[in-house]
Amino acid sequence: MRFFSNYTWRFSLNKKEIYLTFDDGPTPEITNFVLDQLQKHSAKATFFCIGKNIKTHPEIFHQIISDGHSVGNHTNNHLNGWKNNNATFLENTLECENVISSTVENFRNSKFKIQNSKLFRPPYGKIKKRQAKELRKNNYKIIMWSVLSADFDTTISKEKCLDNVLKNTKNGSIIVFHDSIKAAEKLRFTLPKVLEYYAKKGVVFKAI
Repeated sequence: MRFFSNYTWRFSLNKKEIYLTFDDGPTPEITNFVLDQLQKHSAKATFFCIGKNIKTHPEIFHQIISDGHSVGNHTNNHLNGWKNNNATFLENTLECENVISSTVENFRNSKFKIQNSKLFRPPYGKIKKRQAKELRKNNYKIIMWSVLSADFDTTISKEKCLDNVLKNTKNGSIIVFHDSIKAAEKLRFTLPKVLEYYAKKGVVFKAI
């Protein structure tokens, strides 16, 4: 249990705040939709980006930052930590870090400040103890979740996806969505309803 306590699973129960997170982008077909929905509710979120997608769509990555959201590292190629040796996994993570840094550098002439980029979420939630230890030595905070929307799951309905979020979210919850093509249908249905539901309750959507 001590090992798992080194991860962040949720935040304070005492504040009416929740933390929306989006994995696997940026993706043109869906990330822009997410940004528009967040803007409608003055909501901030955290995007755990894949390095190769940042490299392919730097303008969307720039928009995420310009809108005041946080970004995090999700490896360069969406690697499963359990299925890759430590050196390969860490090199791929560093590659994503370099892509983030170089992409930000290319936008230095713009008026924006990057929010926390030393955040890491392991793809599939799978990471070995040694991999996590090395990332923490490199000042990364490993961010997990307390609510899984399952928007990626092709076996469930969009209504079930929404139910997953509404039934399990509490103050301080970290909610996982995916700004990916695979999750697009369920995300387009669920996200606006989640934002509207909690906004009416006076909950603040915060970036990590």
